[in-house]
Amino acid sequence: MATLVCDGNEVCELEVARSFGARLRGLLGRDAIHGALVLPGARSVHTIGMRVPIDVAFVDGRGMVLDVVTMAPNRLGRTRWRARAVVEAAAGALAAHGVVAGSVIEVRSVIEVR
Repeated sequence: MATLVCDGNEVCELEVARSFGARLRGLLGRDAIHGALVLPGARSVHTIGMRVPIDVAFVDGRGMVLDVVTMAPNRLGRTRWRARAVVEAAAGALAAHGVVAGSVIEVRSVIEVR
């Protein structure tokens, strides 16, 4: 489990797609999105085969958000060459959490004690 932090504020739960297969699958096949998904190493995304529109934040190597767009299903996104990761969330969710171009985000791991 991880948390998305924007400008120092925890904003939502976050899944991290660590493997190639997880990055390739992304949010495909989901009817709803809870929290957000980060795709490390991604510079572009597509929504081909997706059922719902999504917000996409392109993030540089320092954690600065370069751009945030909302993508309808079955679209190809434009490559952001300076991006080093992509954060995907339900359409409207990133703006609701204050994630905009110029924001600084980070992935904060949560250690679960059992």
